[in-house]
Amino acid sequence: MIWVYVFGGIAVAGLIMLVAYAVWLAHKASDVFAELRVLGQRTARLADLAAQIQVPELGTGPERFRDPDKNAISSDREAEYHDVG
Repeated sequence: MIWVYVFGGIAVAGLIMLVAYAVWLAHKASDVFAELRVLGQRTARLADLAAQIQVPELGTGPERFRDPDKNAISSDREAEYHDVG
């Protein structure tokens, strides 16, 4: 008859552990959902910032050459020649 009390105690302990695990899991799930909500807000904010970026159209900027020396501005060229030392 003692084995009934042993298995009953094991069952009660298991039930207590199951309830404790369920409570812990609920807390973790709420933390994950809170982080997902913050992630959604930050994603929306990033999308708003990305929508504000204005990309210039091709052909509207200064003409560029394939030769890097032709792309240098005159002050860069002067620095090259006067900085010989």
